[in-house]
Amino acid sequence: MTESVIRALDERDAHLFDALPDPLGAREGHRTTRHRPDWKRVALRDGAVVARGAWWGGPDDAEPLNINWFDVAEGEEEAGAELLRSAPRQVELELNLPGGWREDPALHAAAETRFTAARKAGYELLVERFLYRWTPGCGLPERPGRLVFRPEPDDEVFLDALRRIHSVTLDAHALRSIEEGGVDQAAQEELDFFHWCPSPREWWQVAHTPQGEPVGIHIPARNPSGPCVGFIGVLPQQRGHGYAYDLLAECTHFLVEQGAEFVSAATDQGNFPMAANFTKAGFPVVRERINFQPRTG
Repeated sequence: MTESVIRALDERDAHLFDALPDPLGAREGHRTTRHRPDWKRVALRDGAVVARGAWWGGPDDAEPLNINWFDVAEGEEEAGAELLRSAPRQVELELNLPGGWREDPALHAAAETRFTAARKAGYELLVERFLYRWTPGCGLPERPGRLVFRPEPDDEVFLDALRRIHSVTLDAHALRSIEEGGVDQAAQEELDFFHWCPSPREWWQVAHTPQGEPVGIHIPARNPSGPCVGFIGVLPQQRGHGYAYDLLAECTHFLVEQGAEFVSAATDQGNFPMAANFTKAGFPVVRERINFQPRTG
């Protein structure tokens, strides 16, 4: 077998990225995602594409934030691994899979091929997530009416809330940040993400009880792919009352009032309380995401 050849693409040969079957439906999952041709790479063997990857970032980002499209032909795990290993940018890998992929033998095999290539390249599993997409046909979730919501212009209010929320978080990305640099780092990274989103800062809201006790925050947002639930967080002392649902319902209503025709969202599969709230609010799971991170040490 001849050696594989790794190539970065540009406008002239961007068509090569499409020369590989798409058994996991990545193209449909990325129908609103814009990938830069020069952030795409392919592995060729005897002139045929056997692996491909698309690095992704926002329109103003100088460097990619993640790899969110990675395909490997059957039996070409080593070529896929080399595609990742040789990349100049080592960032998180996101594999978006159809819901129920484990129960379908063909989908399961295709996913495992990609997992094997990622592990060969030195990536390790970080978390599995549910991806949701609310549309008007789902019906608007009922507002319980228990909380008072208002905008808050002071970033320090949100930063303080994030510190407290992340002190007892179930979110794998936040836990990784806490392990790296403590709760302050996790809170600041979350705040930086909210500012990165191209949606108005004025959308961020805090929630209180009618008596004025702080309950939590919610961030209605738009990312480069459209409207989304940016963040839902309940303060530790207010947990146990089901307030996360109130925040999610309000966030959904807010985005619809801003003209959203759909609302995307995600949560870790291990975050059972939040997953239950999405189900209660009428958010169907449309895909699943497997996040891998470059192995350190």
